[in-house]
Amino acid sequence: MEIFFICIAVFLIICILILLIATTYNKFQAYIIRINEAEANIDSILRKRFDLLNKSIDIIKANTNIEGDILTIIVKLRSRKLSNFDLDRQLYEGIKEFNKYKEEYPSLKKSEVFTRIDISLSESEAEIVAFRKYYNDIITDYNKLVKSFPSNLVALICKFKTKLYFDGKNMSDDDTKDFKL
Repeated sequence: MEIFFICIAVFLIICILILLIATTYNKFQAYIIRINEAEANIDSILRKRFDLLNKSIDIIKANTNIEGDILTIIVKLRSRKLSNFDLDRQLYEGIKEFNKYKEEYPSLKKSEVFTRIDISLSESEAEIVAFRKYYNDIITDYNKLVKSFPSNLVALICKFKTKLYFDGKNMSDDDTKDFKL
């Protein structure tokens, strides 16, 4: 009779452990789905920004007397496969160049199409900031799950690793260089 109760107790403990592992695994899966969703949203906005900058090349050429390449960063990006992190950095450089042309050539501001592209780029900046924040919030929660006990055991078993934040900065930037004790 005593063995029966021990077997029942062991069985209940095993069931509880399996339930906890399954629940934790499902939390990881929910975060992974949300991360993928956020990445898809960021990708969509980045592609939109790329298309806007790409369209602006012909408009800049048509409304200025510039000879040679315009927005060379965008032209180079046409044939390259980049991560969203790298694409965001490159597009930021392209937008800086776009704004330089806008300031140097007032005739561009008279073009309705150029103005619409400029407005759309500004709107996309607000969208990308919101999606970055959403992405980083999800990554924070996911990384907490990967690092904290007992969920870190499930992460170890399933080989879930911490993920990088989408901060829009160069990953090689050293923010600690100005830090003093």
